[in-house]
Amino acid sequence: MSSPSTAQFLIAFLIAAAAGTGVFFHAERSKIRHPSAWASFVFLFLIVGLPSYALHVRRVRLRRRG
Repeated sequence: MSSPSTAQFLIAFLIAAAAGTGVFFHAERSKIRHPSAWASFVFLFLIVGLPSYALHVRRVRLRRRG
């Protein structure tokens, strides 16, 4: 297995950073608790964090509706 090139690392970093930033602003706007923790989780563990955040938001919205 070869190591990732600098360009591949930079692209992966930018994708994760964009996803984390998007989650942070969405959580702030939607009044989800701990937006910076969710953003960090998504940034560090994108493949698990983003679906987890989506499920969490869905549960919160369902609870708020009644």
